[in-house]
Amino acid sequence: MRATSRSAPGKTRRASTASPEKAGGAARARILTAAEQLFGERGYDGTSVRQIALAADVPVALVNYHFGSKEGLYRAIFELRTPTIVDQRLAGLQLAELETDPDKRLELVIKTLIVPMVHLRNQERSAGFARILAREVSDPSSKDRTIISDLFDPIALRVLKAIGEALPDRTLQEIHWAYHVMLGAMMFTVADAGRIKRLSDGLCDPDDEASTAAHLVALLHAALKYGKLPQRGTAATGGMGAETPTSSKAKEET
Repeated sequence: MRATSRSAPGKTRRASTASPEKAGGAARARILTAAEQLFGERGYDGTSVRQIALAADVPVALVNYHFGSKEGLYRAIFELRTPTIVDQRLAGLQLAELETDPDKRLELVIKTLIVPMVHLRNQERSAGFARILAREVSDPSSKDRTIISDLFDPIALRVLKAIGEALPDRTLQEIHWAYHVMLGAMMFTVADAGRIKRLSDGLCDPDDEASTAAHLVALLHAALKYGKLPQRGTAATGGMGAETPTSSKAKEET
């Protein structure tokens, strides 16, 4: 009986030693999950630490203990999600560099940008991070937080370089606009809250990873492949009676 009574407290002490660490890790994970959801729904300025703590069922002090501040927590969400996206894009760029056919190479570069974010939405079954990212890209205050410039600009420059190599006849302006349009289409799609599914009566669903990626890549591939600006003096009328600089000048002379 004595041996049993001595061993039981020992087991209790060992459990209590490990328990706070596990509890701390679980609490940190709950805070990140709650913050991602709330930041995605309400934005950075519309979300308070108190709201996050309430949603995560933790004291406010614990949020500050783990992350230091609201901005620290906000940045931690990006630091959690970004490495996977960047690693997948780097792998995609390496694959594209091996492709000798320019058209196929362009398609691979587009997939490199689009597929990781579509996959993340499908994997998490949530558009929370996509909405946070879309807000951060368009938020005037984002330049002060430097999250996008620190975590995403380096890989963005690599993608821009790859687009230029796949489309050697394009100007630098055209390359940057191409990237901008791809980024906008991707962000709008992965951040979608159900509108396209409603409008299409269920035919189109961003949660359908394969279909979403296939449609985005096909549309963007066509846009980049045929989206070269006409040279000055040779522009088409556009089918609406618009005049080219050459035809306008001819009319003035008659």
